[in-house]
Amino acid sequence: MRVLLVGAGGVGTAVTRIAARRPFFELMVVADYDPARAETAVAALGADGDRFRAERVDAGDEAQVTALLERHGCDVLLNATDPRFVMPLFRAARAGGAAYLDMAMSLSRPHGERPHEECGVKLGDEQFAQAAEWEEAGLLALVGMGVEPGLSDVFARYAADELFDEIEEIGVRDGANLTVDGYDFAPSFSIWTTIEECLNPPVVYEKDRGWYTTEPFSEPEVFDFPEGIGPVECVNVEHEEVLLVPRWVDARRVTFKYGLGREFTDTLRTLHLLGLDRTEPVTVPGPDGPVKVSPRDVVAACLPDPATLGDRMRGKTCAGTWVRGTKDGAPREVYLYHVVDNQWSMSEYGCQAVVWQTAVNPVVALELLATGAWSGAGVLGPEAFPAGPFLDLLTGYGSPWGLREQ
Repeated sequence: MRVLLVGAGGVGTAVTRIAARRPFFELMVVADYDPARAETAVAALGADGDRFRAERVDAGDEAQVTALLERHGCDVLLNATDPRFVMPLFRAARAGGAAYLDMAMSLSRPHGERPHEECGVKLGDEQFAQAAEWEEAGLLALVGMGVEPGLSDVFARYAADELFDEIEEIGVRDGANLTVDGYDFAPSFSIWTTIEECLNPPVVYEKDRGWYTTEPFSEPEVFDFPEGIGPVECVNVEHEEVLLVPRWVDARRVTFKYGLGREFTDTLRTLHLLGLDRTEPVTVPGPDGPVKVSPRDVVAACLPDPATLGDRMRGKTCAGTWVRGTKDGAPREVYLYHVVDNQWSMSEYGCQAVVWQTAVNPVVALELLATGAWSGAGVLGPEAFPAGPFLDLLTGYGSPWGLREQ
């Protein structure tokens, strides 16, 4: 397998460090708009970097990406950029005859008149609209293959296949007790992506109603997370699992709730009230005259890069899928989860817990595709594949998952 990895930020760098320990690929080309970031990621691998090459690429330039795929003979593109670049990279992969993996799907657009009741353009709609073309070409686009979405979807498939006869509700629940020394507000993941998913109208799925939206931060609940994290208030957030799971798993209701905490949600609400969550450029004075800038990009530039916070972070992060239904005629409720301790991920890989947990899952998926344990064509989510091989291999990577009866 020859892989083009686009994006050498925190998650992309973690991908290289995880993949360097595995023998399943021949070459990984690490490409970024900033060539220094790609070169740094490769150089950090030392003697393990023989199978890696650093390149510069503009993720928004489809022709450039396709040419890079062809020049290195890559048969798969792994997208580790932010969601703005999903569609150009998605199209470039198909143009180059390569498989495609991402960790976040094409962006949504709220309903123009009823944003908190009805869906507009949903996450992934643009990608699923091209599913027939991918299938006809015999190519696979594996979408939403990070941790959430990704591992959480694998958990949903495992629960449906192994743990339940009928499923009433699947609810992804994400929480952490991470703190960052020296910062009152320092998100552990891309603030651009965090704003996008937290301030957009959350989507809920109900079998009798289909997909619909609610107000941001709706339906708060306290969820008790395992391995010492404890109770965290969780709220509805827009996320890909709600759009993916019902396509392959039969459940009466699907939700996603994020354990943000009251201080974090208040900060996001303030950004929204001030218009600082907007992506449309505004004109501001500059030393050489007026310039246009995106308010959200300004917010991101004012905050520390999450990839650099590992040494200051303390605690654990938990991704998981709560499932309620029946088995053998009796009620059952379980929480399937994956916990990463920041101290472990920093000492073992030099990566903070959130980016490492995101990065390990596409690497596991790549290995399953390389060995043929997973295969397919079209635009498919993680639920479209058997869960057992993935969970076994994740444990083989030294990062086991857990199951708690509720």
